[in-house]
Amino acid sequence: MNKSLTWFNLTALILGFAFLYIPILILVIYSFNASKLVTVWGGFSTRWYVELIHDEAIIDAAWVTIRVGILSATFATVLGTMAALVLDRYKKFHGRALFSGMVYAPLVMPEVITGLSLLLLFVAVGMDRGFWTVTIAHTTLTMCFVAVVVQSRLVTLDRSLEEAALDLGCPPFRTFFLITLPLIMPGVVAGWMLAFTLSLDDLVIASFSSGPGATTLPIKIYSMVRLGVTPEINAVSTILISVIAFGVIVASVLTHRAQVEKEKAERAVFLGG
Repeated sequence: MNKSLTWFNLTALILGFAFLYIPILILVIYSFNASKLVTVWGGFSTRWYVELIHDEAIIDAAWVTIRVGILSATFATVLGTMAALVLDRYKKFHGRALFSGMVYAPLVMPEVITGLSLLLLFVAVGMDRGFWTVTIAHTTLTMCFVAVVVQSRLVTLDRSLEEAALDLGCPPFRTFFLITLPLIMPGVVAGWMLAFTLSLDDLVIASFSSGPGATTLPIKIYSMVRLGVTPEINAVSTILISVIAFGVIVASVLTHRAQVEKEKAERAVFLGG
């Protein structure tokens, strides 16, 4: 056995993963329970997934969540990419420390504080809470994550390709879309997927910024749980877990492929040199 991996570390690792994932596994298993009692196994059945199709409240909440997730992830990707470009390309400008602090603040700030501050902002400007306030709140939350992912990609970008395009007379704006954007596209897509996943999963900030007609799926699940856990809640939670896991896996695969392509390019340059 590797000397760095002791029995104590291995036991702690196993217990940690068990503590995190066994409850999720139990939830997924009991979502296929035929019995109405959550703690009593009544056989395998998909009846609760069928009932979800006919539950208009959950369908409406899911549709709101998907629309909010797509729009907020798109806005966050555009703004986060712009912020990452500024932080990577312009090392010295007045207010850079303040700007970077404002970009990364949601990473370390408690969601309760972020949600409360956004609520006070919406009240101050007289904006009715609803679909667009949730979208703005989720864009604010997820933009920093996109900026981190894209900036990490920009750090490893070979600037000589951009410089060559500029030397040949290509305008900066066109250079960005023809050279820079395709090179950082895996990071941009990974950032979008991460932002979309975080939007689907958010409860705290959405509860501060949502209003009539803008109930997201996590808020709907939370309101249902307060009345008691049912197999239907297990089913909708399983679907939400699957979507989030799929988004995380896709983002990880894209990031890994970008790293592999970068290593291949560096190896080809080294061998060619």
